Amino acid sequence: MKAQITMDSAGRVLIPKSLREKLRLHPGDEFELETQGDDITLRHQKPSAPMTKEHGIWVFHGEPANIDIVELIRQGREERGRHVAGLTAE
Repeated sequence: MKAQITMDSAGRVLIPKSLREKLRLHPGDEFELETQGDDITLRHQKPSAPMTKEHGIWVFHGEPANIDIVELIRQGREERGRHVAGLTAE
């Protein structure tokens, strides 16, 4: 995507809304700025948390983990069952 942008008197530039939405940029996001000759490169520093809330819904942004979800759910149910039966301290 190309866009013509203008720097204001405070040295700020505005990233167009369509690009912010496409790249999931949010207020407070951090960037790395690099220059080489007359070129300026701006790189989004990805947040360390793999989960972010978007429009009230938690969204995972990362690589899938190598775990068996069905087994994880089964273990959780067994733990809750032992807890309800009074077989665990917590």
